[in-house]
Amino acid sequence: MSETATGEIDLSGDGGVLKKITHEGLGTETPLDGCTVSLHYTGKLTNGEVFDSSLKRNEPFEFQLGKGSVIKAFDLGVSTMKMGEKCVLTCAPQYAYGEAGSPPSIPPNSTLIFELEMLGWKGEDVSPESDGSIEKFVLNKSDKKISPNDGAHVKIHLIGKHEGKVFEERDVEFDTGEGEDVGVVEGVEIAVMKMNCGETCKLFIKPKYAFGSAGNAKFNIPPNAIVEYIVTLNECERAAAEWKLDREESIAQAKIFKEKGNTYLKKENYKLAIKMYDRSNNFLSSYSDEEEGKQMRVAIHLNKALSYQKLGDHFEAKSACNTVLEIDPNNIKGLYRRGQSYAAMSDFETALEDFQRVHELEPENKAAINQITICKQKIKEFHEKEKKVYANMFSKFAAVDKQKENIRGDETDVLTSCGEWSEEEARKEVDRAFEQDNNIFMINQEK
Repeated sequence: MSETATGEIDLSGDGGVLKKITHEGLGTETPLDGCTVSLHYTGKLTNGEVFDSSLKRNEPFEFQLGKGSVIKAFDLGVSTMKMGEKCVLTCAPQYAYGEAGSPPSIPPNSTLIFELEMLGWKGEDVSPESDGSIEKFVLNKSDKKISPNDGAHVKIHLIGKHEGKVFEERDVEFDTGEGEDVGVVEGVEIAVMKMNCGETCKLFIKPKYAFGSAGNAKFNIPPNAIVEYIVTLNECERAAAEWKLDREESIAQAKIFKEKGNTYLKKENYKLAIKMYDRSNNFLSSYSDEEEGKQMRVAIHLNKALSYQKLGDHFEAKSACNTVLEIDPNNIKGLYRRGQSYAAMSDFETALEDFQRVHELEPENKAAINQITICKQKIKEFHEKEKKVYANMFSKFAAVDKQKENIRGDETDVLTSCGEWSEEEARKEVDRAFEQDNNIFMINQEK
């Protein structure tokens, strides 16, 4: 950039975009590519005619910087503005609307004058839920158009800061999706997937993708802290795309990720184990009907079920077991683990069916025998509890009936003949009902 004789700054280098500051801004920072900027503008032709103004609409104009969503002059000029700065941009046609103009307001080959006021900016939101929990600012762009995909091997340099103090600085490498294993917070890993190789970014990461409500004692990070990272993606080797692989290559990849899952399972990192098992299963999608594919899918989903159980997610554990049993209906581990999940969700009757099926297939299976006993006891306890609830309910009904008798006097005989019960009759009825239910239950179990 150079300054002209009139005090204007030549932003384009060819005189095509000239900037004159009319009010100095605050600080030294300016918005970076990817930021969403907010500003007011008034656009004029060289004869002074106003063709557009956000001020007249009383509505700030917002756009994402450096993405080509506005005229070239805006991207060039706004990227140099500080907070609160006001300036005038003089824009030659090739940096505005060119030979065509923008009829009817802007004639062809028009030089335009914009009065701008910077209101503020925020980083590019790269969070999965687009809730602003991961803000990205590009510090150094890269000409390379290569970004990591899922499972890519990356090498990064990172600097972590909290309230301006550096708490970690290191070089680290990992396969995307497994950053947790080398202490990389989830927010950094998510952002790396949005970076080009050679790029440097500043990240502001909210607690849900950083150190959460627990904080980090080692780094002296308090609970629910927002942290800052500066990350450079130095190297990136993209993982093989599933659709490009032949049968042997796909099965080989499936085995690699299955073993990774097993490793994380042994290390009790159940979330990463599940992630690896899912990747393994994806590579088997085209070979799920082949015998080798079926056997691997059974092993994968059994271990997924175990991982989910360790995390206390018994619904997902049950779903993984269902997949196993669709492939192999008599799979002992699939039946047993599904029974465990049903029991954990207090569905003891359904759990009992699975444990009894295991017992049928393996009569000496002591674990299944033990679970059958537990389920029967739980079912009995449930019926006893239910019996008491109904007994109390009928007692209350009997008490209400007694009150009605006292109020109605001479109508007592008529009401009694219509079927209202005494407390003793209510209890007898509950006993008869539950005795009948228990007899039916025992007959079903014998079958």
